Amino acid sequence: MTTRRTFIVGAATAGAVTLLPSLGFAAAHAASFNLMDGKIVIHPVEHASFVMETPAGTLYVDPVGEAGLYEALPKPDLILITHRHGDHYNADLLAALADTPILTNADVKGMMPEALQARTEVIAPGGSAEMLGIPIAAIAAYNTSADRQDFHPKERGDVGFILTIDGTRVYISGDTEGTPEMRALENIDLAFVCMNLPFTMDAEQAADAVAEFAPAMAIPYHYRGRDGGTQDPQVFAKLLSDAGSATEVKLHDWYNGGLG
Repeated sequence: MTTRRTFIVGAATAGAVTLLPSLGFAAAHAASFNLMDGKIVIHPVEHASFVMETPAGTLYVDPVGEAGLYEALPKPDLILITHRHGDHYNADLLAALADTPILTNADVKGMMPEALQARTEVIAPGGSAEMLGIPIAAIAAYNTSADRQDFHPKERGDVGFILTIDGTRVYISGDTEGTPEMRALENIDLAFVCMNLPFTMDAEQAADAVAEFAPAMAIPYHYRGRDGGTQDPQVFAKLLSDAGSATEVKLHDWYNGGLG
């Protein structure tokens, strides 16, 4: 069993909701927060993109946007890409982050120009790897609702990641619904959980899945959708609290325009 940790300065309260600074783009406004007693620093960029400083090195997760967004941030030692969509994969930006190794699925590698492919290792759902000395497991990420199958079909092999960093398990959902694979997760200390419609799931679905695998802490991200499909992360937090979940929820403004 993984020992649960105190994540930020001050005592964590079971079921608590913490508002992180609403500062929008990390590079422009130096928005960041320390987790796991300062061993991990998260720099939100926007939507699905963030930078994670760890004792083993700096990870870029689904980096997209202009290169200038990342200029003030630590240089990457590893890039993780969950799937092919343009809010998760940007070949031009990856080319600008020269020489950094990349870990993604076979579908994304197949889309890449030759120079990027040479830097890229492939991981399949259910697979594992070790990079920077960090054990990494790939979790299947896909839609389960009948009317959303075209967005993230299971057979394409999209992935989320579990990183074991200095004994702490960090789950990054990528784009998914509350799949059996997500619900079966164990001993997750920190979970980044997507929620937006029509592409992934709504706040109610996300809260239901998170309540089942019960991470010590959850950070809603990737919550802006289309045609009214933006989800309110505060609703997610309330639903978890109302369900009696002990998961601590931390809310951050990923869009520089207010939570929700």
